[in-house]
Amino acid sequence: MKKVATALAALSLGSAPTAVLAAPDNPRPAILLVHGAFVDGSGWAGVHRILRNAGHEVVVVQNPTTSFAEDVAATRRAIAATGGRVILVGHSYGGVVITEAGNDPKVAALVYVAAFAPDQGESVASLVPPPAPDAPPSPILAPVDGFLSIDRTAFSSAFAADVDPQVARFMADSQVPWGVQAFTGQITAPAWKTKPSWYLIPAGDQIIPPVAQRAMAARAGATIQSVSGSHAVYVANPDATAAIIEAAANSIEQQH
Repeated sequence: MKKVATALAALSLGSAPTAVLAAPDNPRPAILLVHGAFVDGSGWAGVHRILRNAGHEVVVVQNPTTSFAEDVAATRRAIAATGGRVILVGHSYGGVVITEAGNDPKVAALVYVAAFAPDQGESVASLVPPPAPDAPPSPILAPVDGFLSIDRTAFSSAFAADVDPQVARFMADSQVPWGVQAFTGQITAPAWKTKPSWYLIPAGDQIIPPVAQRAMAARAGATIQSVSGSHAVYVANPDATAAIIEAAANSIEQQH
């Protein structure tokens, strides 16, 4: 019992040691994977495995997606827990989060995966144009109690068309509500103006039009890679996703 009490005491908020996920002298930067709206971090499993096998420390940030401020805070806590350089990777709305959190001095590069890359004062809400009068209905439903969701019957075709059907159905049935306060959260200072960035564009994206992604990537001066695939390219094609992250990591390593 004494050993149990000692262990519990070590886990108390007042005495918990600070986690260090990557030693300062580790030549390989740590990779922080930031998920987007309607999903959690489990979709990064394939990318996580590939990058771990390549020798990286990899952290999957579990953003609550309740508000932009809370999501940025969660990512900043993950950055603070590392001991060395960090590459932030954001999918979809996660791109907004890394655009703000990426101003941390530990962050060496940004990687956008089918993501929003807003400028100062912009949000997802300001970047998404109103639908044309003859456009098909949006798969994103009207907010309920301040949270958005995707119609489960349309989730696979809109979000994850090239994902294994059983996995896509699980993603639809386990989707995480997206707070309107996250949808409308505005960037104060875009990190891509001072940090190098890379951008993976899936040509079949039905959530963020590839032409819009290319425009945001060009504005950020990002290194662009285009592949076939849906919005959930990081789930369906973890190899291509990991490859662009590795390209960013290799570039950063060569500079030091």
